[in-house]
Amino acid sequence: MVTSTQSTTSTTSTTNTSSSSTTSGLASTYETFLGLLTAQIKNQDPLSPMDSAEWTNQLVQYSSVEQQLKSNEYLQALVGLSAGNMAGSVNMIGKTAIADIDTQTFKDKDLTWHYELAGTASKVDVEVLDSDGKTVWKGTSDQLTKGDNSFTWDGKDSSGNTVKEGNYTLKVTATSANGATIANAVSVQQRVDGTELIDGEIILRMGYSLIPMSYVTGVRETANA
Repeated sequence: MVTSTQSTTSTTSTTNTSSSSTTSGLASTYETFLGLLTAQIKNQDPLSPMDSAEWTNQLVQYSSVEQQLKSNEYLQALVGLSAGNMAGSVNMIGKTAIADIDTQTFKDKDLTWHYELAGTASKVDVEVLDSDGKTVWKGTSDQLTKGDNSFTWDGKDSSGNTVKEGNYTLKVTATSANGATIANAVSVQQRVDGTELIDGEIILRMGYSLIPMSYVTGVRETANA
């Protein structure tokens, strides 16, 4: 799969070179055209002047072609960039990615989030919200130390019933002994099982969740089970 990506990158580079050469050639021809047009205007027969509409149309056509080639060149550059990012995402498969996101997809397995505390807390309240923002479960976590902590939810609501499949968000509220709020940041840290391009964006498959690569802030080797 990596080999295929490298081949695509090579092909894109070759195409970009060709496009650049074509644009350069057109620019040279365009300048020549302007020179000839200027000379014709200077030396035209006063009794039989040039048709201004005709040469104006030619000028517009040259400009349109030049702009189109420029657009193609920019598009090819974007394709090359995407190919490079795809190669990077492929290298992440099998490793644990750290994504700055608080939402995951639940189906039939427990969900684990990580939350980093700016300081040691005396109490940490946690809530699990559904896609409509409704609280389906709430309680407390016994992990109160400064730094990285984790919380695992079994997929059941406050009544003990398993919730339906869908996206669920973790909300963390941490307070100190004097009741002051402690800043926290929620993240998903999970093994990357696959990668794909969806609507022009690279998406990582982490468990049942599809997480945009743009949310990833770190990658590490997955610990052996």
